[in-house]
Amino acid sequence: MIYETAADWREASARRVLMFGMSGLGKTYLAGLMRDAGGWFHYSIDYRIGTRYMGELIADNFKREAMKVPLLRELLLTDSVYITSNITFTNLAPLSTYLGKPGDPEKGGLPFDEYRRRQDEHRAAEISALLDTPHFIRRAEEIYGIADFMCDSGGSICEVVDPDDPEDPVLTTLSDNLLMVWIEGTEAHTDELVRRFDRAPKPMYYQPEFLETAWAEYLKLKNVTEEAVDPDDFVRWTYARALAHRRPRYAAMAAKWGVSVTAEEVQAVKTAEDFDDMIARALERR
Repeated sequence: MIYETAADWREASARRVLMFGMSGLGKTYLAGLMRDAGGWFHYSIDYRIGTRYMGELIADNFKREAMKVPLLRELLLTDSVYITSNITFTNLAPLSTYLGKPGDPEKGGLPFDEYRRRQDEHRAAEISALLDTPHFIRRAEEIYGIADFMCDSGGSICEVVDPDDPEDPVLTTLSDNLLMVWIEGTEAHTDELVRRFDRAPKPMYYQPEFLETAWAEYLKLKNVTEEAVDPDDFVRWTYARALAHRRPRYAAMAAKWGVSVTAEEVQAVKTAEDFDDMIARALERR
């Protein structure tokens, strides 16, 4: 790790961290807090995916839908309108909308083969965005004069790396440049995330092997064909299983590549000084 002790962290001329864990536990909150406090650069992996690597795919998907509307079709064909996504650090809806959900097209579902193709596109984009991190560390310093850096990773980071491989190219690159910090939630946090997801199910990325297994089990359990799957029901059914699948992968990343903090500790952070203290305590515990 680039900081072995709390003293290393507190005395560092440049503090660089990557926050990882389940979506909804405070990664983007911390990144925004530190950015607004001044002197920190916020690098969002999901924003990078949705702009640099999948922005054209997202916009083209919007255009395909617009072409179904006669008025918009005419305007597009005459270059009279411009269609793009308005993705932001806190609004990633264009990216999740493109990922979509598999199942009945009458209910907004995608054919499973198309869904898998988009999942593969996301995987490649996420790996590329993670490997871009050192470039943005240099960019932040060279252009803006900002040395302190926070990488706000997506919840699916654990699905595109192998924490048990000491030569994993993504984890090696990241750990050489940042302190990796897991935000660990409790069972209560998991239950609340599941309840929140059940109210508003959203598309997400799954590890290919996990997705194939979950899809086959769901079809068998519900006794339905691929075309008859209710997309929202499938992602609701899969969500808790996906969280359970991810937790040991997060834990292995923290144990072998970084440190961990609790969601309660994150919730208690209100200032930049609070954040520094939280990271120092995490290093002391290790």
